[in-house]
This record gives sequence, C-alpha cells and structure tokens, in this order.
Amino acid sequence: MAISTSTPPSTPTLRVAPSILSADFGSLAAAVATVTPGIDWLHVDVMDGHFVPNLTIGPPVVSSLRSHSDLFFDTHLMITEPARYLEPFRDAGADGCTVHVEVGETTALIAQMRELGLRVGLAANPDTPYEALEPYLDQVDLVLCMTVFPGFGGQAFIPEVLEKVARVRDAADADGLTLDIEVDGGIDERTVVEVARAGANVFVAGSAVFNRDDPLAAVTSILAAAAGERAGAPS
Repeated sequence: MAISTSTPPSTPTLRVAPSILSADFGSLAAAVATVTPGIDWLHVDVMDGHFVPNLTIGPPVVSSLRSHSDLFFDTHLMITEPARYLEPFRDAGADGCTVHVEVGETTALIAQMRELGLRVGLAANPDTPYEALEPYLDQVDLVLCMTVFPGFGGQAFIPEVLEKVARVRDAADADGLTLDIEVDGGIDERTVVEVARAGANVFVAGSAVFNRDDPLAAVTSILAAAAGERAGAPS
C-alpha cells in the first residue's frame, strides 16, 4: 500500500455502539431509550442461521425500531447472501451495513451499498487474516474486526485480534484514509482499553451494557476508559 502525501485524517471519533443482541427484545424500544442519551450509533446484529449458528432479526424489526429512534443504525449482516437483503434493510431504516469479507463478491457488495446510499462496512472473523481486508480499505467507510466468533453474545474477548486492528489502523493512517475501525465481542471497560490502544474507535458492547443495572452508566464507563487510553497515548 503506497504512502499518501495527502493530509492525514482527523482523529476518529470514539463511539460505543450498544448491540441490541443483548437487549430485551420484549421491550426493545424501551431498552434502546435507556442508552440513547449517551450514544449516537446503535449496533443491529442480523444473523441467518447459516453463516452463523443463530437467528436474530430481519427488516421488519429494524423498521419498527426506526419509528422509535433517530440513532444511526449500524447494521451488521452476518448472513450468507447479503446482496438479497441490502435494499430491504436500507428501506427499513438501516444507515450503514457491514458485510463479511468471508462471504465473497466483496467488490460487488461494496458497489451495491454505495448505490443504495448506505455507509459501507466490511467485517472479518477473528481467524481471517488482515490480508483479506487490505485490498478494500480505500473503498469502505468502516472495518469491523470481530473479537469473538460471531453468533452469540457474551463470549470472551480474543486478544489475538489486536494485531489485526493495529495493522488496519496503521494502513489507514499511512494512506490518509478516514476509516472507522470497529470491534465487536467481549468489549467492556477493561478490553476497550486494549482495542483503543490498537487503533479501534467504535466499540460494540452488548452484555456489558444491557446486562448491567444501569446501561447508560455502562456506556459512559466504557467510553471513558477508551478516552482515557487515547489521552494517555504518546503523540
């Protein structure tokens, strides 16, 4: 990847994106409302029971939730055939969609998302190497490095992914790319420090938010830990 002589990108905004996978689906709008004062992104996990061994939600749930929220819907498509569903999710209220590089047809999926006016994200599982993402870094808005194997919430953080996060951030900075780097899986007040140090700036947290007595305080605590790491990092 060539070194750019353009102006380096601005420091990316730190965000916690609570995952509704861990929220109470019986009162989803109310659960989202509890964290809304502290966030501007909401992470929406879509699973098809094929790409991952779990089933979650489809466009009707996103549409219903959209009527209760103005948040940015960061929609993570853990599905085998994302091309079939990008437009329905866009129409339901998704603002950005993230597809998995493991699915293939990545260039076509990126073009489809751009045509639909979606913010474009590309995800990689923990055992997928950096090299699978590298060709697309200048074509996407967000890279999601999974820090657990996707499918179920509440899993333990996989620290080996930190090297991949760092390589994505180093490459983005070297080429002057404005790129959000997101992590998802096992994120809490402790692990967020490690991923922020590696270069991530969007932190998906599910059980560490919605399984707490005070979800809003949990969001604030995770964000403060990440901000503290950034403030203490050498310039």
